[in-house]
Amino acid sequence: MSDLTVPRTLSSWPPRVLEPQQCAGVPAGRRVPGPLIIIGGHEDKEQAAVILRRVLALAGRRAARIAVVPTASETPSAAGRPYVDVLTRLGAASVQVLALDTRAQAMEGSWPAMLAGLTAVFFTGGDQLRITSTLGGSLFHRALVARQRAGLVVAGTSAGASMMTDTMIVEGAADQSPTRNTVHLAVGMGLWPGAVVDQHFSERGRIGRLLSAVAQNPAVLGVGIDENTAIEVDFRDRCFKVLGAATVTVLDGWRIADTNASESRPQEPLALTDARLHVLAPGWAFRWAARQPVPPALDPPRAARRPS
Repeated sequence: MSDLTVPRTLSSWPPRVLEPQQCAGVPAGRRVPGPLIIIGGHEDKEQAAVILRRVLALAGRRAARIAVVPTASETPSAAGRPYVDVLTRLGAASVQVLALDTRAQAMEGSWPAMLAGLTAVFFTGGDQLRITSTLGGSLFHRALVARQRAGLVVAGTSAGASMMTDTMIVEGAADQSPTRNTVHLAVGMGLWPGAVVDQHFSERGRIGRLLSAVAQNPAVLGVGIDENTAIEVDFRDRCFKVLGAATVTVLDGWRIADTNASESRPQEPLALTDARLHVLAPGWAFRWAARQPVPPALDPPRAARRPS
């Protein structure tokens, strides 16, 4: 089974259990897509800035050349400026805001050459549907996917997180029991196939939205990311790692036995049995191909430690 696809059947369930160690994945030397940093929103920009420092590290530290894409925002200049300031302060070689407010701009033929000179692209928050309706299928989008598959780092926060997957949550009620109508889905930018991401997760009580999304397609892995928290999606290791201050909720629907998602009326309560839920703290990882959480690496035995 490829790590970017779902199995044709569940006849081989459960997957082989691996030891809790560093995620093991694609052999060295094989070309893999660049990592994704998917942020739940309201990431720290003033104190330790752990998440943004990780973006910078992946992008090349002082050699980093980063473009900020504020397409999701109604005020793109205001949305982009804080990221230019903080990434420059943290040491990036260059940080620029890309003007991508219209499809005409996104269809310009210069994007492949422009993106070839970057080491990372960062999408700000706002409205994820504004990202996909403006950029989806454009020459910019095609160039971005090609560069990410060749190693470009792509990061996004809030709306810039939701758009990363091929199935995208557009909106949904967070203050009611889950129903078939709790969440509205659309096609995302497709950088991480086989998953669906929700952001501001615990803060806005969005578990019902994620349950509804997974009930409608149990093959899709549901990932809910809290504020000032991120996942680093590593295609070489075929896992993601939790960064930041809070938690990541993983909803795995592969084992779902029964659901009324297709038979129920839009406002009727959703029934869902045998779904598996994990809550992961910083330092934990998750192998998405095997559907397996991985605890932090244990401290070495005392006898193996060097004397102080």
